[in-house]
Amino acid sequence: MRAEATNRVRLVFSLFDANGNGAIEADDFEIMASRVVEAAPDSDDAAKNAMLAAFRRYWSTLDAELDTDGDGRITFDEYAACVLSPERFDLTISDFAESLAALGDPDGDGLIERPLFMALMTAIGFGRPNIDALFDAFEPSESDRIEVTTWVVGIKDYYSPDKVGIPGDHLVGSATV
Repeated sequence: MRAEATNRVRLVFSLFDANGNGAIEADDFEIMASRVVEAAPDSDDAAKNAMLAAFRRYWSTLDAELDTDGDGRITFDEYAACVLSPERFDLTISDFAESLAALGDPDGDGLIERPLFMALMTAIGFGRPNIDALFDAFEPSESDRIEVTTWVVGIKDYYSPDKVGIPGDHLVGSATV
């Protein structure tokens, strides 16, 4: 497992840990899901419901895979062990990636405009300069749009334990791409 992958998931873990108690819980995912859905007011109910379901699946996968003591809390070490194990987390992250990208494409044209991308990523908690760098790394068109499939692949790559130099590295502020 690469250090870059650990840094990427450490950042996401810190964003999910809404109360800063060093663990993530179901409520953290509900808070995040609500913020993300609210950031896309023009998306249809199906896309919003799919995003809520994807966040809930994300949590339920972690809970089922990792919460052996039943306390409803996942520590960073437990989290990293699951999300950086493709055999344990690929289906969940695929669902999450596709739902988030669909939420970012309310008109269904297969393209995501920078303002909505920024709103969604800000709702998750990433910093604006890092989000801009990520969007630029996805090589937007002259009309400042990226393809839905580009974002889906980028999200999946973010959780890959062996990837380095990927656009998602911009989110942790130390990209080398």
